[in-house]
Amino acid sequence: MTWQVVHLSDAVPTPWRNGGGTTRELVAWPDPVAWQWRVSVAEVVQSGSFSSYPGVQRWFAVLAGDGVCLTVDGHLAMLTRSDQPFAFNGAALTSCELLGGATQDFNLMVQGGASSRMLRMKSGFQGITNTPKIIAVYTHHERATVQIDRETHELSPHAFGWVHVEANTAIHVLASDALLMEINI
Repeated sequence: MTWQVVHLSDAVPTPWRNGGGTTRELVAWPDPVAWQWRVSVAEVVQSGSFSSYPGVQRWFAVLAGDGVCLTVDGHLAMLTRSDQPFAFNGAALTSCELLGGATQDFNLMVQGGASSRMLRMKSGFQGITNTPKIIAVYTHHERATVQIDRETHELSPHAFGWVHVEANTAIHVLASDALLMEINI
């Protein structure tokens, strides 16, 4: 069990092919091409369509800006920085309409039979894992303290920390502005 941390400032922004924004890939595990799960932070500067990812479960959370209206296979989802993350099928026909100016958004994608969940934390989280999984936390403007069994880790703002844990691992996160992810691989 090794806690790993990636800082947003260390991830190089990659422009989108459609010119609608940039993406900073934080982790693509186990490798950038044949990944089972991938996390990134996107800067969306104009409304437009999302790329299709068949066989991928996607999670989307607004971090900054006025928010977006996602249209996923004809169904609308209004999302702001105070809403819980939104899950959808990566193969769905998806478009994004900015509700104001540019937004910064967090994305989690999982494939290959993996399942996941993402929660926005406004105070913290405490629980015990029921199966082996990846536990990950992304901090936005505030610091977070992550305790995995007896190990305590501090995350500075704009950082992503993650670790593979076994079943029956105690998780305790203190954070007022963070995203928690569980990835079952």
